Amino acid sequence: MPVLRRFTSVLPGVVLCVLISIAGYALQRVEENALGRAPLEALVLAILIGAALRTFWTPGPRFMPGVKTSAKFLLEVAVLLLGASVSAASIAAIGLPLLLGIAATVALAIAASYGLGRLLGLPSRMALLVACGNSICGNSAIAAVAPVIGADGEDISASIGFTAVMGVGVVLGLPLLFAPLHLSLPQYGVLAGLTIYAVPQVLAATAPMGAAALQLGTLVKLVRVMMLGPVVLALSTLTARLREETDEPAPHLTAGDRPAPGKLAIHRLVPWFIVGFLGLAALRTAGLVPQFVLGPAGWLSTALTIVSMAALGVETDIRRVAAAGPRVTAAVVGSLALLGAISLLLIHVLSIG
Repeated sequence: MPVLRRFTSVLPGVVLCVLISIAGYALQRVEENALGRAPLEALVLAILIGAALRTFWTPGPRFMPGVKTSAKFLLEVAVLLLGASVSAASIAAIGLPLLLGIAATVALAIAASYGLGRLLGLPSRMALLVACGNSICGNSAIAAVAPVIGADGEDISASIGFTAVMGVGVVLGLPLLFAPLHLSLPQYGVLAGLTIYAVPQVLAATAPMGAAALQLGTLVKLVRVMMLGPVVLALSTLTARLREETDEPAPHLTAGDRPAPGKLAIHRLVPWFIVGFLGLAALRTAGLVPQFVLGPAGWLSTALTIVSMAALGVETDIRRVAAAGPRVTAAVVGSLALLGAISLLLIHVLSIG
């Protein structure tokens, strides 16, 4: 049976990636027990463990089909499931001016960050990954954008690795700016929601400041997450040339097979997992997603993303990532600084707080 043959062919590689993910979870728990928090989350640790494993061992043909499936298909399913966490009801409560301001901030930050990345000599794909990761929602945005622009494993791993480190730095450093910038609690909440990558990180950075900062920061962050679908749809239309270029490896990470020059398949305009993301978001908004489903869907999305990142680590030649390190670091830091400046400008223009 074709299905059974396919299953048995991918099983060894998928199991390998799952074991790496479990090791990442275990190391995260060790961090939490020793330090009270986890400076490096399981997702980042899975990449590092996978890349370290690849340094000493190159998986053979028995493992690679499952590794490739984990890197592509499981990643797309994880992005699809993110749609269940997005609802328009709570977002409408923050008001139209701020809603439009957040959308404008994301768009402007992506454009400025991409320009900075290219100025620093980054390839177009990596510059886009860094720009979208910083401007929207970190790892999830990178994971969603990567298949659409045809990014390879090294680009994805490097982008996620550096943005993850910066994400930890922002969570730790942003509260230190509260007093020097003379921010009110609502202003701080908006700034946190616009600059911090993940919702749990927003909670960690705003909870010590009080309920006002926490609630507003979380809502702003959810609006940024909602921008993921429109941004990926726009990129799927605007980056056809990138997907058709064949000068980079790992074509299995693209959104489908590369079409012949001059032809653009429908699935390239609207990747199936983005359709699913938007569909789940619409169902959540309509109240058709049961509450008891939300927790498991979020957990499964996170777990699949970690397994996918383990696969990307296994596919990564660490020497290529290290060679790109200084430029990517400069691009990530500069992109984050641009996002912070744009966010503070929005707070001033809208007279928040």
